Amino acid sequence: MAASRRLKVGLTMTAVVLAALGAGIGTASAGTRAPWHNANPNRGNPTKSVPPKTAPAKASPAVSPVSPAATSARPAPAGTSAPASPAASAPATATATAKAGSWTPPPANATFDYQIGGAYTPPAGVTVVSRDSEAAPAAGIYNICYVNAFQAQPGAESWWKTNHPDLLLRDAKGNLVIDEDWDEPMLDFSTEAKRTALTGVVGGWMDQCAAKGYKAVEPDNLDSYTRSKGLLTQTQAIAYATSLATRAHAKGLAVGQKNTADLSSANVKKIGFDFAVAEECAEYDECGAYTASYGNNVIVIEYSRSGFTKACNSFGSRLSIVLRDVDVTTPGSGSYVHEAC
Repeated sequence: MAASRRLKVGLTMTAVVLAALGAGIGTASAGTRAPWHNANPNRGNPTKSVPPKTAPAKASPAVSPVSPAATSARPAPAGTSAPASPAASAPATATATAKAGSWTPPPANATFDYQIGGAYTPPAGVTVVSRDSEAAPAAGIYNICYVNAFQAQPGAESWWKTNHPDLLLRDAKGNLVIDEDWDEPMLDFSTEAKRTALTGVVGGWMDQCAAKGYKAVEPDNLDSYTRSKGLLTQTQAIAYATSLATRAHAKGLAVGQKNTADLSSANVKKIGFDFAVAEECAEYDECGAYTASYGNNVIVIEYSRSGFTKACNSFGSRLSIVLRDVDVTTPGSGSYVHEAC
């Protein structure tokens, strides 16, 4: 996944301060969301049945990529204070333990790679990878299928208008409600009928993930209700996520919670999530919120050296942790970074 919303917010503030000091760093778009309100700006289109190809990566303008020289190695991280885990012993993974006969979450503390910006041969030692649903899974390892489940792709507006106009969220004036950070129309899951219809569309994408050989699905933008101008609620998002999880499980896919650190363990259990994919949880002291619900079944993606070091120091022996460049590019791009602990 590429740059997160909160990364843009934090770096915007940094850029403003440094600009005032004459540092000359460009600014990024301002934002006001809580740290966990984070989404993938490099989302790919799920299937041939939906609108055209993956949108281009959207890097945060103020982000300086980590040097490519840092890739591939897995050094012991330097000392950095880290967030405390909420409990000394990790709790049992929600739902996955009881239903492991039908689907299996990714192995804990595996070497992970986040390839939603483009598929490539996984680096040596990688045993779990997340890829866009249009890509084929990597051979011989555990594959997670990325799906943009709660918002439409950039450029996909016309497809939704033609095929499912009633499933696009509109305000009182009939205007589409847009996630302005990434220019994505929001999907309307406000009623049971619309959630059922959306599950049919998005569920079809997940069915294709299963048919390709993926073992899990990562439905993005669970937190879109926070950007809906009050038109959607967490309760509705939970109901829709539950429907998606049920559909995925029926196809033998494990289901990962994507970000949204404020989702309670009770709601995690209600939805049926099996593991979590958390961007920058160390950077924002949120990793404990995920381990409280999932134990060690948490995948962490950090986009800064400081966040990665912090994650490795605190959770490196327990969780799957990776440092990626904010555009989640492919090798040879010049900004590509992949490092695991």
